[in-house]
Amino acid sequence: MLAGEPLELVWYGALLLLLGSVCFFMFLGLPVAFAFFTATIVGAFLFNQDDLGLIDMPAEIQKAITKFLFTPIALFLLMGEILLHTGVAFKAIGAIDRLIARVPGRLSIVTIAGGTVFSSLSGSSIANTAILGSVLLPDMVKRGYHPTFSMGPIMAVGGIAVLIPPSALAVLLASITEKSISQLLIAGIVPGVMMATMFFAYVIIRCSINPNLAPAYDPDTSHLDNPIVIQLNMFGGSKTFTYDKRRGVKRFVNRWLPFWAYILPLMMIFVVVVGSIFFKWASPTEAAALGCISATAACYLFKLFNNKIKISGVDGADFGWREMHKALKETAKITVMILLIIAGSLVFTQSLETSGAARGLLDALTAWDLTVLTALFLMMGVLLFLGAFMDQVSMVLLTLPFFMPLAEKLGIDPIYLLVLMLIVMEVSLLTPPFGLLLYVMKGVAPEGTTLGQVVRSALPFVGIKVLILAFLIVVPEIAQWLPNQLKDNVSAPPGGGAVIYDGDE
Repeated sequence: MLAGEPLELVWYGALLLLLGSVCFFMFLGLPVAFAFFTATIVGAFLFNQDDLGLIDMPAEIQKAITKFLFTPIALFLLMGEILLHTGVAFKAIGAIDRLIARVPGRLSIVTIAGGTVFSSLSGSSIANTAILGSVLLPDMVKRGYHPTFSMGPIMAVGGIAVLIPPSALAVLLASITEKSISQLLIAGIVPGVMMATMFFAYVIIRCSINPNLAPAYDPDTSHLDNPIVIQLNMFGGSKTFTYDKRRGVKRFVNRWLPFWAYILPLMMIFVVVVGSIFFKWASPTEAAALGCISATAACYLFKLFNNKIKISGVDGADFGWREMHKALKETAKITVMILLIIAGSLVFTQSLETSGAARGLLDALTAWDLTVLTALFLMMGVLLFLGAFMDQVSMVLLTLPFFMPLAEKLGIDPIYLLVLMLIVMEVSLLTPPFGLLLYVMKGVAPEGTTLGQVVRSALPFVGIKVLILAFLIVVPEIAQWLPNQLKDNVSAPPGGGAVIYDGDE
């Protein structure tokens, strides 16, 4: 190769060189974004002319990260951070705990139910797992639960946040591939509910067959017999209402009151976000903004329970400028990290195109005359393998330049493909040696818990997730049904006329 001339390699040589560079730099401990940038510089030096091909890189980076499409990521993250730092999530788990009576594996069931609810609000798998682990794991360990039914459900349901809206990763994938954010957010609901249902079934069946896995106990219900007291401290006065008559009424109200006070307002946030998207009343960005406003309003309502409105069995939340500052700070940190990774991956994709690696691999795969089913299993198999050694964002951004053109050639619905990729991202959170939630759980588990115990406790739930993935590959109509409803749900002005807004952003 002469100075200033591009290196000529067969496509698989260029592919191996570029992908190997990314993996090598990440192995050295370089952050994901900078591993992509460094590999791009290597590719620009080898395959481009004109000042090493780097002149346009700053402009391309700016173009990559200043798209309005990425706005929902920050807003959905902020919504979850507000609920996390005000402590509302902890109170929601307590409200669910009151509702669930004697069932096999009771605390595991509480974990799955609480985790599913919080997933629909936070969109953060790490926060979901950390909260459930810190709140519920000590009690499960104390009552002699087998690790599979104490740590396992916490990690399994923590990953559902990848699928159920508001999922920041779903917004990320849809934005990068320039597909409908609305459809991808909605498409994750059915697979997420399927997983939660299968987790419920697995826990109940296993614990019914072998009760020693999750020893039964009688939960303390003495608080249900307490008088119902509501004290209003408003408008310069105080008024108290007390009910202490019929025992059945007291037990019913005391059991359900925390649910009405905590869960219903929180579920209204989910309804506002998903409903406004599904019925096309708002774009994903507007829906995310509405979610932040709803979360702030809900937390202010919970703050009133501290002093203005005191209800027996219902505690208030900490909500003020300090909590909002923490939420904004954490949102900014995570958003900047995501945008850096996006910028790095997109400029890296250009190196793949320039070197001919992307086109060469696509032509080779097309020449194999793959069926749709074979191609899907092949793509998901590659992702499952990469997910054991790479973080979720990296493995997806690394493969998107190859998978999306292949899906287009084979006529695979891109939203359906992205849903499958989200499921694999969820599975990879629990696959050793680099499954992120394994280490989160190790951090909140009791002292002396080994990583091997954590991994073994997650394996049955990994198997369930893989089975659901395979089922959705074989029966794609289930994953496609809800987004197809969104396509058909076109709003028009009364009496006909043109559609003003189609909900896609």
